[in-house]
Amino acid sequence: MTAGRVEPDEMADLGRPVVRVGAPTERRNPHSVDLDLMSTRDVLTVINEADRRVPAAVAGVLDEIAETVDLAVAALRGGHRVHYFGAGTSGRLGVLDAAELAPTFNSPRHWFCSHLAGGPEAMWRAVEDAEDDDRAGAAEAADCVRPGDLVVGLAASGRTPYVLGALATSRAQGASTVLLCANPEAEAASAVDVFIGVDTGPEVVTGSTRMKAGTAQKLVLNTFSTAVMVRLGRVYSNLMIDMVATNAKLRGRMISILMEATGCAEEICRRALQEADGDLKTALVSLVSGAGVPAARAALARSADQVRGALALLAS
Repeated sequence: MTAGRVEPDEMADLGRPVVRVGAPTERRNPHSVDLDLMSTRDVLTVINEADRRVPAAVAGVLDEIAETVDLAVAALRGGHRVHYFGAGTSGRLGVLDAAELAPTFNSPRHWFCSHLAGGPEAMWRAVEDAEDDDRAGAAEAADCVRPGDLVVGLAASGRTPYVLGALATSRAQGASTVLLCANPEAEAASAVDVFIGVDTGPEVVTGSTRMKAGTAQKLVLNTFSTAVMVRLGRVYSNLMIDMVATNAKLRGRMISILMEATGCAEEICRRALQEADGDLKTALVSLVSGAGVPAARAALARSADQVRGALALLAS
């Protein structure tokens, strides 16, 4: 390129829409000015000190997260689904959270559905223009969201068109809607049933929402989905009792969990698991109640697969 000359493809770039976002995540952080002149250790210190703000910011929206958990539990108990719609880092975190629930809690794979602007390819390669397509988000929601579902929009700025398009259409479809973002001032707050605006402030690297904003979204999603699974009975005490043992480590963890939950010796727990055909919940109910495996399995079936409900039935 000749100095001072604009090539044709660059001229086309200049014709693209431009939006200047005023979200807190886009503001300059006074604590990280001259970051590029700092020592490596000082760079890490600045990042770490900024990250320490995130848990406190999440603590400030626990009421809103609790409301979202209750909506999700009601939806799933009613035979409906939870959807995540997001773009970029936010969308990828939604995909990650949904993907981890089945192996961790043995939840049905259709319970949590993740939708990423730009499609599956956007998990590995940035498809940045996709987030500006509100019609794509609306079309995807119209295709898969049903009345009674819960739709969670993920957008660091709170203004991503793809996400807002999906939320508007989902609400019109009769779904409950939630917006999770790092902008407490987002205009879209009034357009959803629950607004979760986490106040993480300016990023260490201005505009890089993969940092504090992304960390906050990961914390909120972990907190939200784990609490949903607890409320649905997929945790007993604080133990994972709905896990799927697909490797040696997980098979060992299953025995350890059964020993913790019952106080029984390892050999007794191994035998109970074998008699229950590897079903941890059935073995647990059998050992705690003293009932045989068939009775434990029947009690679980009558109590919607809830361990405490099954134990109550066997005790009555």
